[in-house]
Amino acid sequence: MKTALSVAMALKYAIRKAVANHAKGKNFSRRSPLTMETLIRLLIGAEGGSLDKILYTAGIKVTASAVSQRRAQIDPAVFRAVFDNFNADCTDNALFRGYRLLAVDGTAVNLPRNPASPSFVQNEGIPNGVNQLHVTPVYDILSRTFADLVIQPEPKKDEIGALVEMLKRNTFSQKTLIIGDRGFESYNLIAHCIEKTNVDFLIRVKQSRSAMREVAKLPMMELDCTIGFTITTTQTNEDKKNGYIYLQVPKKSKAGAKTRRGRWDFPSPYPMRFRICRFLLDSGEFETVATSLPASFTLEEIKELYRLRWGLESAFRDWKYSVGMVNLHGKSDVFAEQEIYANMTAFNFASRICREVVVHRPKEGIYAYKVNFKMAVMLCREFIRTPKADMDKLLLDIARYTVPIRPGRQDQRNLRVKGFPGFVYRVAA
Repeated sequence: MKTALSVAMALKYAIRKAVANHAKGKNFSRRSPLTMETLIRLLIGAEGGSLDKILYTAGIKVTASAVSQRRAQIDPAVFRAVFDNFNADCTDNALFRGYRLLAVDGTAVNLPRNPASPSFVQNEGIPNGVNQLHVTPVYDILSRTFADLVIQPEPKKDEIGALVEMLKRNTFSQKTLIIGDRGFESYNLIAHCIEKTNVDFLIRVKQSRSAMREVAKLPMMELDCTIGFTITTTQTNEDKKNGYIYLQVPKKSKAGAKTRRGRWDFPSPYPMRFRICRFLLDSGEFETVATSLPASFTLEEIKELYRLRWGLESAFRDWKYSVGMVNLHGKSDVFAEQEIYANMTAFNFASRICREVVVHRPKEGIYAYKVNFKMAVMLCREFIRTPKADMDKLLLDIARYTVPIRPGRQDQRNLRVKGFPGFVYRVAA
């Protein structure tokens, strides 16, 4: 109860601090029901219905047009500050053998179609074009919260560059393991992880002909070995004689999406050394990962750590559908950025509150139970919108809605392109 109250207070002060540090100028200078703090709280507590319905539920007697005009006066950086302040004031200290586990991946957020926007992407697969923002977050697997994120227009998405940016701007006070899939296989990224204090990496790598040279030489069998090589950005006779791996660094002054895998931010030559672990899956296929974890972590533990990365995929599903990121309440890219930060803040708030809920297992039940996160999000948002809401009641209400934990269940992913749900097709109830 005490911790849950501290989470609620942390969100309250995170919003106030962000508003106080924002230079308002002439905006928000006159009296209005829509103060900046009210508007930020409204968007964090907003559900997927129409804006008129959200305003009615919140008891704010203004038009949807007035909300849009007010939103245009707020920089997305204010919502970013709320997200950062809230994370800084909360403690997410769940560890695996002394490591904080951070998974990284990217996902697209669909926007209303606007060919004039930087987010517009059109190719042979999408002849009519769509608008998308690409979000690359790092996700605390054990605490079930988003720790940081980078937002990019889909045509300029760069997941490796986004992770490098997050590594540079964060200080890791405790040992941290970055877990990524094959999209993060990069010599430059691995070097950044090696050079960053208190950071280790666990990244799935290719194992075919397109694999790293030293990985391609390994036999296709379960293994756990250390490889060493040297990266160079020159092609001198001495480099070739020593067997250095040549990395063709683009000469462009500004890196683009097509040059991301050839980037190199370190001296040349640069020696590298790390573990390669290959394990057999239940499907009969092999999976190969590169890691800087010490030998005290067994092959089975490495396999389990990479399996835990799937928690980020589940978090994306909850963020988009339980929290409602698929149902934006504005047309512009700026409005979408605001809601990305607002919805991630709402996700983190619900996750932290859920950790404080006591779930009882039925005496004759065969399954353990966990909180129904979709219902928890709805109840938490009602709490955020309601002045002087009762925390005891919130925790008891969340505990009423549970779902069984069924370990080992698997289902084939049905990947397909999804469009933006139009504003006139929102459910009213």
